[in-house]
Amino acid sequence: MSYDHAFEEKKIKVDLQPEDMLGVIFEYTGKIANERNLDDVLLLMANMGREMIVADRCSVWLVDRAKNELYTTVAHGVSGIRIPLTAGLVGHSISSGEPIFIDDAYQNVEFKEVLENGALAVDKRTGYHSKAMMVVPFRNNDGDIIGAYQAVNKLTEAENFTDKDLKYLTLAASYAGKSLESVQLHHEIEETQREIIFTMGEIGESRSKETGNHVKRVAEYSYLIAKGLGMDQDECDLIKMASPMHDIGKVAIPDSVLKKPGKLDEEEFKVMQSHTTIGFGLLKNSSRKILKTAAILAHEHHEKWNGKGYPQGLKGEDIHIYGRITAIADVFDALGSERVYKAAWELDRILNLFKEERGHHFDPQIVDVFMEQLPKILKVRDNYTDI
Repeated sequence: MSYDHAFEEKKIKVDLQPEDMLGVIFEYTGKIANERNLDDVLLLMANMGREMIVADRCSVWLVDRAKNELYTTVAHGVSGIRIPLTAGLVGHSISSGEPIFIDDAYQNVEFKEVLENGALAVDKRTGYHSKAMMVVPFRNNDGDIIGAYQAVNKLTEAENFTDKDLKYLTLAASYAGKSLESVQLHHEIEETQREIIFTMGEIGESRSKETGNHVKRVAEYSYLIAKGLGMDQDECDLIKMASPMHDIGKVAIPDSVLKKPGKLDEEEFKVMQSHTTIGFGLLKNSSRKILKTAAILAHEHHEKWNGKGYPQGLKGEDIHIYGRITAIADVFDALGSERVYKAAWELDRILNLFKEERGHHFDPQIVDVFMEQLPKILKVRDNYTDI
C-alpha cells in the first residue's frame, strides 16, 4: 500500500461531539494528574491533543533555556529531537507568542523557507506528507512560554484545522503548561535528591579510598538485577537511586580501621561491622521513600542467605529483597576492585566464588539472575572504570 493511499484511508474521521470531547478531556486529565514521569506526561499530552482536534500527529515541545533549544521526547511518527530555540514553526510561534495556522505546507508562502528546511525536508526523508499544520504555545503559572503543541494533518474530510480546533488545542495547551510545571518541579526535586544521595554515598566511600564510580557501578548493577528479577520500573529506579547510600555508615568509622592495609582483628572488625547500624540509624527516620529504601540497604547488605551475616543474622527471605540485591552487587564490585588491603580479583575467580556461595552467602535466584545479566553488568563496569 502506498503512503498516499494509506493517508486517504485515514480521512474518514469526524470532529468530536461535545460529550465525546468531555470524555477525552476527563480521561487524559485524570491520567496526567496521577503521572510524575515527564516522558509519560508528554506522551499523554500529545495523545490528548491529537484526539481532541482529530489530527494525525501531535507533538509537545518544551523550551530548554539553558541550551537555547526546543526539544521533544515524544513526537508521533518520529523519535525525540532537539532544534534551536528559534527554528521551525514552533520556534516562530514561541518567539511571537501567537499560534500558527497553515492549510497546506507545500503551498504556504509566509513560512516557505521555514517549511522547506523543516517539515518538508522531514517529509523527503520519511515519505510522510505534511499538509495542514497548527502550532499553539503554552505558558506556566508566571505567564512565561515554556513550550508548544504542534499538530499535523487534520483527519476529517475538510483536511484543515479550524478556529474551533484552535480553541480546543489552546485549552489543552493551558492545561499542559500548568501540569508540566508541576511535573518538572517534581522531576527537579527528584534529581536533586538523587544528586545528594550520590554525593553522600561518594563521601562515605571516599573515606575508605573508594572512587565515586564504585557507588555508580553498584547502583547500575542493582538496577540490572532488579530488572532481571522482573521488578516493576518504579521499584528498579528506586533501588538504583537508593543504593549509593548502602555504606553511608562508614562516615563514622575511624581511619585506623577503615584504612588499615592489613587484616582487621576481632575488635576492629566489630567496629567495621557497625557501619550497617550507623547507616540505618542515620536514615531510618526519614519519611522519603528513597531514604527509607536506603536505610534498608544500609542495614541489610551484609546479611547472608544462610543467616551468618551481620548485623542481625537474618536468614533467607527474612532479608529484604533490596538487601539481597545490593549484597551481590556490592561484593562483585568490591572483589573486582583494588583496595588498600587486597588486589583486584580476576573475573573467573569472582564468578567461581558466586557459584560456591549460591545458597550460602547469596540468594540462589539472585545469583542466577546476576549470571543472566552478566554481559550488561560487565558493560557497566567498563563504562565506569576507576582512573
